[in-house]
Amino acid sequence: MTVLVVATGNPGKLREMQTYLSDKGWKLQLKPPELDIEETEDTFVANACLKASAVAQATGEWAIADDSGLEVDALDGAPGIYSARYGNTDSERIERLLRELGEEDNRGAQFVCVVAIARPDGAIALQVEGICRGEILQTPRGTGGFGYDPIFYVPEQGLTFAEMTPEMKRRYSHRGKAFEALLPQLSQLA
Repeated sequence: MTVLVVATGNPGKLREMQTYLSDKGWKLQLKPPELDIEETEDTFVANACLKASAVAQATGEWAIADDSGLEVDALDGAPGIYSARYGNTDSERIERLLRELGEEDNRGAQFVCVVAIARPDGAIALQVEGICRGEILQTPRGTGGFGYDPIFYVPEQGLTFAEMTPEMKRRYSHRGKAFEALLPQLSQLA
């Protein structure tokens, strides 16, 4: 099995990636805790590539990184790459977003996820993007998920991400779509 270092210190993200990559011949492991990569770029693509490349070079192993966030049409794509830093907690981020949207009629939004894989020398071997279109509700619904999930409504499913089962969310989410694009190409790498 080829080691694939996940450019995160979050065991939850490692577990989530393992569900997508199980039985693909890769052994996932967290990046070393002392390795901290600051997201200094201004796009999801550039941040994912930056993290994957830095972790690969530091560890001498294949590395995978993702960068994702919410883009709201009426807010000119905000919070975008700042989605995780839009407040100190999930509820603060949701409150700020709803306050900024106010009574705006255009509630269109999309979750974006970019996944990048770097070779041990840091060269980017593969990058994919997944997008899930939806709408921002005026009040949260559901108890599952995290982040903006309770206010991100997917009309085709009639549910917010927070109301979906984990399996359903994996299938329809931006991250699920990115991994769906990644998997057919992954077998050609190692």
